[in-house]
Amino acid sequence: MTTSLDTAGLRERLIALTRDLVLIPGTEKRPDELHRSIEWVGNHLESLEGVTVHSYETGGVLSLVALPEGCLEPDVVMFGHIDVVHHPNRESYRSELADGRIYGPGTGDMKGIVAILLELFRFFHLQSPGVPLGLAITTDEEIGGENGTKALLEEHGLRCKVGMVPDGGSLDEVVVEEKGILHLHLESTGAACHAARPWLGKNALARIVATIEDILRLFPPGADPDHWYATCAVTSVNTPNRSFNRVPSHAAATLDIRYPHPIKAGDLVRKIGAVLGDGVTATPVMSAAPNRLSPDPAFFDACQAILGHRPHQRREHGGSDARFLAAHNIPVIMSRPLCGKLHSKKEWIDIDSMVTFYAIYQKYLQERFQI
Repeated sequence: MTTSLDTAGLRERLIALTRDLVLIPGTEKRPDELHRSIEWVGNHLESLEGVTVHSYETGGVLSLVALPEGCLEPDVVMFGHIDVVHHPNRESYRSELADGRIYGPGTGDMKGIVAILLELFRFFHLQSPGVPLGLAITTDEEIGGENGTKALLEEHGLRCKVGMVPDGGSLDEVVVEEKGILHLHLESTGAACHAARPWLGKNALARIVATIEDILRLFPPGADPDHWYATCAVTSVNTPNRSFNRVPSHAAATLDIRYPHPIKAGDLVRKIGAVLGDGVTATPVMSAAPNRLSPDPAFFDACQAILGHRPHQRREHGGSDARFLAAHNIPVIMSRPLCGKLHSKKEWIDIDSMVTFYAIYQKYLQERFQI
């Protein structure tokens, strides 16, 4: 099947789909809107003959998987998410067109991309019914993906030979490796006293600050210009104390640690445990191992055919749902259109790059399915 691309028509459909999705403020604090988002996606798939749409709910998190009828393990599954970072004002969830871009919360991460996946899925199943292509849409990627992509793989048995997770990289940058993630919660206890007589108490806040300094010394900056070494960021330090003249008896902090292969989270926890100050404890909240994604070499050929050059290989410091596929030895293809200011109200996605990205995916899938 060799089909010329109706660029103008595709462009308008992608703009319309993206802007419709942006209007739905689906976040972890608005579960009803996430439900509406999943229904919206389902409505765009229900008319496809020969396709079965499966709905799942795990831990209150909704997911949707569309598969060819009777196919339990498609050759390729495209993965997307429609949850976005929370903004308190619902009126923030609007979009506008300017400078060849769609601006609005979630446009790049990843409602504009979900629009592309929907169009691709419909195209292939309309043109080649029964093609072994699946689509999985989740609603909890921004809060870890444990009840979304992870549950689809580990509890509901979703499998494929290749996963396409367009949630990192760029138009001509394919992610081949991701750092691991370790989130730690620190707690410090002491004894309160009047600030005029600090020797009578044990300052929990001072204890936790001293411990943080000791932990940070375990993560010295490396010489790699790409910063491909372990890092530790202090993301919060707090105490319930609200008085200027009182030494606090309790304090807490959170740390976000990113680390490359072959470092292991357990080793980091042990090293940190060895430098904890008196009265300070460290509890892992979440961890994810580093990933090597092993993208299909044929995808680089598809990029060459559309872009005129081969894409760069990129290592990502952030995490994604790709880690759940990598844990099951499923090769992952990760790149995406041009986008920026992610997680802000002025987030954007470049429209021309959306069309180009569609063409790359279309080329790759046509070659893979030999149609």
